[in-house]
Amino acid sequence: MKGTVSMSIKETERIPVLDKLMKKELKQKHAATMLNLSVRQIQRLVKRYKKYGSAGIPHQLRGTLSNHRISDIKINEALEMLRARYADFGVTLAHEKLTAYHGVTFSRETLRQAMILAQLWKVHHKKYIAVHQMRDRRSCEGELVQLDGSPHNWFEGRAPVCTLLVFIDDATGKLKHVKFVVSESTAAYFIATKEYLLLHGKPLAFYLDKHGVFRVNTAKGGTAGVEDSNGLTQFGRSMKELTIELIFADTPQAKGRVERVNQTLQDRLVKEMRLEGIATMDEANAYLPQ
Repeated sequence: MKGTVSMSIKETERIPVLDKLMKKELKQKHAATMLNLSVRQIQRLVKRYKKYGSAGIPHQLRGTLSNHRISDIKINEALEMLRARYADFGVTLAHEKLTAYHGVTFSRETLRQAMILAQLWKVHHKKYIAVHQMRDRRSCEGELVQLDGSPHNWFEGRAPVCTLLVFIDDATGKLKHVKFVVSESTAAYFIATKEYLLLHGKPLAFYLDKHGVFRVNTAKGGTAGVEDSNGLTQFGRSMKELTIELIFADTPQAKGRVERVNQTLQDRLVKEMRLEGIATMDEANAYLPQ
């Protein structure tokens, strides 16, 4: 080995320990503990130190290109595909599509770094926001189900704006059932809830917002859910007959889990349906996982 040897401070600290090993003033297992290495690593290091001196301490592959390095050609091909088909996709979803449909084999982190360099992705710094007291999750799956409607331009103009009804299991966070409907109406919630019950059985309770379908929100009634003589909406009366409790969230933050799922769906599902060319609610409902 010739030329200048570049060593880190950590590597220079190994020299006195190796000198003691060479003089048999220290055992290999003790040296391994001192340098936070394995005994086999110490043995290889001693062998190089005997042969090359201090030049043998730095790793022999330092400064050389890795055999596992991804070629620039493959990365550029992936970036071109991103620009052509997935320009507004986040890193995770873009990596999923490139891996599934275009034979990309490198890691998500490699793609993220390439997207940043190509200005296809901006590094997002964590924001410090007010912390709200988290409601404890229920202990058993199926015990409490969060139910919410998410109005959105789901079809990006290929069909009218509509609403996605979302059922989330509180204990596990699993997305249990979804259904596209025209709007949050009593009839729509009846249909979607019946489908949920047939698929998953009866929960102990539904966790809801204070939409007029679920509860009477005015002193005189007359809400979208239609009030009966007991002050219950049609939906509320039906759930009472099924012995399913209705629990109402006091604040939007209390429904944080289902709201976060809605945000994810508004990003990922919209893009998935764009790729599939889905342009009607019927097509979307047939596509949705049940």
